[in-house]
Amino acid sequence: MELHALDIAIIVAYLAVTILLGLWVSKRASKDLDSYFLGGKTIPWYILGVSNASGQFDITGTMLLVYWCFAYGLKSVWLPWVWPTFNQIFLMMYLATWLRRSNVLTGAEWIRTRFGEGRGANLAHISVVVFALITVVGFIAYAFKGIGKFADILLPWNLEPNTYALIILLITSVYVVKGGMHSVVLTEVLQFAIMTVASIAVGLIAMAHVSPEAIDAVVPEGWRTLWFGWKMDAQWTGAFEMIQGKIAEDGMSLFSIFFGLMLFKGIFASMAGPSPNYDMQRVLATRSAREASLMSATVNVALYFPRYMLIAGLTILALVPLQDTLVQMWGAAVQADKTPDFEQILPVVIQHPVIPIGLTGLLLAGLLAAFMSTFAATVNAGPAYVVNDIYKRFINPQAPNKTQVRMSYVISIAVVIIGIAFGYQAENIHGITMWIVGGLYGGYVAANLLKWHWWRFNGYGFFWGLIAGIAGALSAPYLQAHFWPGTNTLYAFPAIFAFSLLGSVAGTLLSRAEDEEVLKGFYKTVRPWGFWGPIRAKVMAEDPNFQPNQDLGRDVFNIVVGVIWQIVLVTLPIYLVLRQPSGIVVSLVILAITSITLKKTWFDRLPPKEAA
Repeated sequence: MELHALDIAIIVAYLAVTILLGLWVSKRASKDLDSYFLGGKTIPWYILGVSNASGQFDITGTMLLVYWCFAYGLKSVWLPWVWPTFNQIFLMMYLATWLRRSNVLTGAEWIRTRFGEGRGANLAHISVVVFALITVVGFIAYAFKGIGKFADILLPWNLEPNTYALIILLITSVYVVKGGMHSVVLTEVLQFAIMTVASIAVGLIAMAHVSPEAIDAVVPEGWRTLWFGWKMDAQWTGAFEMIQGKIAEDGMSLFSIFFGLMLFKGIFASMAGPSPNYDMQRVLATRSAREASLMSATVNVALYFPRYMLIAGLTILALVPLQDTLVQMWGAAVQADKTPDFEQILPVVIQHPVIPIGLTGLLLAGLLAAFMSTFAATVNAGPAYVVNDIYKRFINPQAPNKTQVRMSYVISIAVVIIGIAFGYQAENIHGITMWIVGGLYGGYVAANLLKWHWWRFNGYGFFWGLIAGIAGALSAPYLQAHFWPGTNTLYAFPAIFAFSLLGSVAGTLLSRAEDEEVLKGFYKTVRPWGFWGPIRAKVMAEDPNFQPNQDLGRDVFNIVVGVIWQIVLVTLPIYLVLRQPSGIVVSLVILAITSITLKKTWFDRLPPKEAA
């Protein structure tokens, strides 16, 4: 792709400003680990919320979401539940408050507040570190694959996709490794502003250039429908008939079963709390329990409207103005005995002349920003688990702050290198995504669900549950390839979950309960609801003024309302771009009703401002 001088200037200016900002704030980050990984817990909640939204506005995921929107239409709104995206609602309603009350640096350090200092706690601690590092490496490989595909089409040099990805990752690592959390958050706010402007502009351009009638002439019946039956019920014919084969390959044709698995997995995964990555880090970086909930709410408000304006805009530009280009490109791949790469819709659309000079540069800068945000947040989250939870705790507890921060630099670089190595082995974005959310997260759920809600659960149970889950997740791709080929990795979730649950329960019941003082301290500090009867009775006997958490019913109600609220935040921009008046009106009405309800049942009942 040949870029205009103005577009090149915008991209170069953006990259220069990002790196300079990261280096400028590096002195603040080098004080100690708390400053490096959590920004000293001084960053306002709304800034952290925008930063978190920016980190989730990743280019790799956006490429996948554009393909899903193209292939599945309005039904693609449900597919991000595979992560699940509604985990932000669980965090917003109660889990962010519980997590922030622990006042720790990492998810592994949190283990001590729940299981104490014994051998079982140490094993649980180490297992969290292992899981966190595997997750970070997986997400770096995921980002590597996406940015390589993106750059291969859009950048003018004839390099391999993996070579492009390597260069861009190394540039991003410069400011991430040096600047820590302050650098990540500051640059992510800039990146989010650029991406929001570019996304809304693309949506408006698509609305101006493509009529509803032109869309209807291309898409199959039911493409505009949000609801679904037993099957996906979207049969592509004509020019884009080849997509039907990809839909079958995705393993989502029996959509009712797939949806049920997403919901089953999503509820348990959300109740388990955030995995040890940048999402958890943003919660721990807030100044209070109240601000942790508000930060999670900001992610929902900030992320979905601009992101889905972009996704819908790119989709309909691909469907109509770029129809011949895509058919020719995918047909050439078939003739060359290669699998068409439907995940490249996004970069192909950006090359089209309908995107004007200047906006092309802004959009490319914004998409690079989206990539850099996710990559930066992922890399910044990982090394804390090695430095704080292994080196500082078990090897050198008296290490000076400068030594700890310098070691963080080294670990960050090592994690990036390992992630890149795995990225070279990956085949496509969809495959990595499904392994992460269906396999790896499946192994995380059981142990982390029980740690919040069952008093008897102990460190040994956590260790064996998480190790069993990790083993199941790592073996899932092999088992899928040899025993149930052609299915989606999410179908392995029930088996991985059951295996992990068995390890969790067996490990717990075959060992002693945790120290009673540790359990009482955790219960009094975090104040969870669940199966805490014996501990609750002892806490209240010692402190008759203690108020146990009676909010289970209200939290469940708020989650249901919140999920509906989140869905319409997604559907509204899509209906706007498609110019579907009935959908716009219904979305606005539901948005108003759910917002007013949550104001009364959630916002007005948040912890007071002074609550830690």
